[in-house]
Amino acid sequence: MAEEKDDKKPFLSKKIDKFFTGLASAYRFVLRFFKEVFVPPYELKEVVQQCYRIGVESLPLISLTGFIVGIVFTNQSRPSLEEFGAASWLPSLISIAVVRAMGPLVTALIAAGKVGSSIGAEIGSMKVTEQIDAMEVSATNPFKFLVVSRVLATTFMIPLLVMYTDFVALIGSFLSVNSKELVSMSTFFVQVFESISFLDIFSSVIKSILFGFTIGMVGCYKGYNSSKGTEGVGRAANSAVVISMFLIFIEELLALQIVNAIRTW
Repeated sequence: MAEEKDDKKPFLSKKIDKFFTGLASAYRFVLRFFKEVFVPPYELKEVVQQCYRIGVESLPLISLTGFIVGIVFTNQSRPSLEEFGAASWLPSLISIAVVRAMGPLVTALIAAGKVGSSIGAEIGSMKVTEQIDAMEVSATNPFKFLVVSRVLATTFMIPLLVMYTDFVALIGSFLSVNSKELVSMSTFFVQVFESISFLDIFSSVIKSILFGFTIGMVGCYKGYNSSKGTEGVGRAANSAVVISMFLIFIEELLALQIVNAIRTW
């Protein structure tokens, strides 16, 4: 009877019901994480292993992307500053742009594509092959082992990757500036650190922690609640990337408004 009533509902009504049902499910999932994270046993070995997979194995891609971002943004910004005779302000502009926005955002988007999809596909495949059910039968808490460890790993490692991306991007920017103006590295980095404040670094770290938590939580949620079959695993990986990126942009917008309000306060 319930299925017949659902079939008679309008298409829009079904979509609205599905949306709010998903929100309630996600809320319970996040709430369960905060309940489980403080309760022993602590899966420290699994957390360390996931930190290695998320952090160390992402370094080649992060290094290449950060280096290119630094060079490209420097080359794109130079003509505009030269029009106003302010080419000497290029290191300051690059440092502000990279530390405040580009470093955290670029790193989070790359991690959402690489790490988020990997987590969603891995947990989704375990769900489809009933490995999660087998863990429950063997008196192992699959939520703590799979979800809590991965969310903690992304929350810890994304800020470190962001700092590394900032450094690599600034190195790329220095090489670009030095090739045109023969500026020494000490002079370049003196201008860099003079232009950024404690609030810039603090807000960047807080955003990075939030981005990492979002990537891990969305990937785990989509994988943990994936439907049966290989198609469900693909959908879980794809939706984990899309939703993570969407939430990252929303969080970046909200963080920007809050930081700007603090600056003017």
